[in-house]
Amino acid sequence: MPLRFLPAAFAALTVLFSAASQAQAQTDNHAYDNQNYDNRARNQANDQESASDKFTQNEIVQAASGFFGMTTEAVAKAVQKVFSEQGLPDAYITGEEGSGAIIVGLRYGSGWLIRKHHKARKVYWQGPSVGFDIGGNASKSFTLVYNLRSADRLFQKFPGIEGTYYFIAGIGVNYLRAGDITLAPMRTGVGLRAGVNAGYLTFTREESLNPF
Repeated sequence: MPLRFLPAAFAALTVLFSAASQAQAQTDNHAYDNQNYDNRARNQANDQESASDKFTQNEIVQAASGFFGMTTEAVAKAVQKVFSEQGLPDAYITGEEGSGAIIVGLRYGSGWLIRKHHKARKVYWQGPSVGFDIGGNASKSFTLVYNLRSADRLFQKFPGIEGTYYFIAGIGVNYLRAGDITLAPMRTGVGLRAGVNAGYLTFTREESLNPF
């Protein structure tokens, strides 16, 4: 090629290279936008799925009032406080338990783990409590469960300070927590438990007489 044609050829190659770079950039941007769209869609689907797995306040009020045999108005007062502090639960446990305390207390219970889109599962719990408790009780227990996500995550020890419980409309409520899982047992029954009570509950797949 004559030398006089080199500048023109170089200019043509520069134009072609620039056009190819712009086309590749547009392709990359398009792919990036598609990936972002897919991620947003996936996150929205996960959020919707997560919300569909949780129980509304009305669902819990209806279930708890039927379980306790109390009016929805009375149960709603206790449930509303828990919901205002913890939000929507993704499970709850209905059952009965017995406990008593004279310096050292013991509590045993059994019931059913209820989750949306899953079969009810039999569960057991037991644990000691050490504090300044008086009296004893045999009660029904309706426990709201937060951030469970998997039934297997329930089977562990949940520490709690029961002396911080509150009592609303005939229902006693306290919190227990292990990692990011929070339990909010609501109890009714005969007896009185008061004072500073430091203990825990351990949930198991099978019945156990060992509170520790």
